[in-house]
Amino acid sequence: MMTYSVIYEKINDGIFPPGYCYAHIPVLDLTTHGLGIEGARGAARDLVRLWIEEKKAHGEPIPTESDVLYSRIEIEDALLGA
Repeated sequence: MMTYSVIYEKINDGIFPPGYCYAHIPVLDLTTHGLGIEGARGAARDLVRLWIEEKKAHGEPIPTESDVLYSRIEIEDALLGA
């Protein structure tokens, strides 16, 4: 079994109806979306399975994940207005 970290982010840019989320799989550099976290999780699972099958079919290596660290930073409003 392979395990990959997924970061979920609500989509608020008007591209999708309310309630949709992005699902980012950083180690594979993949992003997908779905309705709510469960929908995004299912889409991520499907995308990763297809991606791995494609890599295997071409004899390419499949990255494994090491430690994942997550952090947030704050940017002052004054910097954004410049």
